[in-house]
Amino acid sequence: MPEEAEAEFIEDFLIVWDCKKGSGLFERGFYGKPLGIPKPKSSEFDVPLVLDLMEGLYLVEKNIVHVTEGPDKKRINFRTLRSRAQKMYDEFDVKFAVYRNLREQGLVVTPGVKYGCDFAVYKEGPGIDHAPYMVSVKSQKDNITATEIVKDGRLATTVRKRFIIAVPDLEKNKIKYFIFKWFKA
Repeated sequence: MPEEAEAEFIEDFLIVWDCKKGSGLFERGFYGKPLGIPKPKSSEFDVPLVLDLMEGLYLVEKNIVHVTEGPDKKRINFRTLRSRAQKMYDEFDVKFAVYRNLREQGLVVTPGVKYGCDFAVYKEGPGIDHAPYMVSVKSQKDNITATEIVKDGRLATTVRKRFIIAVPDLEKNKIKYFIFKWFKA
């Protein structure tokens, strides 16, 4: 098993300064984004890797990355990092449950902000295939209107993706996925 990569907590992101370990993380599961390279053509790059807190926390949980902070490189544990992420993300715990579940099914999960959803989900990875799914995470207490479903479904159709609503039940550790298929009448 490879040695854990070190990521430094800076503002709202984690930076893997060791370019070789960053490239390894990217190659291992398309984790993070190489700094200054919007669409990397290969997993080998000579720049730091930037991780968002969602994927960073997942990698900490899996003992693939450890996080440090400040000039003394104080180590940040999972609980502290999770607490920071909960302050940054609305409904972090339900979103993280879905992120973890999708990753553990072997899928590549990236932020879906450009599609107006929580996650873009790939079978193979960016640059290899297009994300076939856009996933919006809802908590069990959320109300979802027909207008929201139609709006999100139309967007998904326009960008040639399947629209999925994920609803985690954190107490039962289960997630229901509702996949919408649009057709012309």
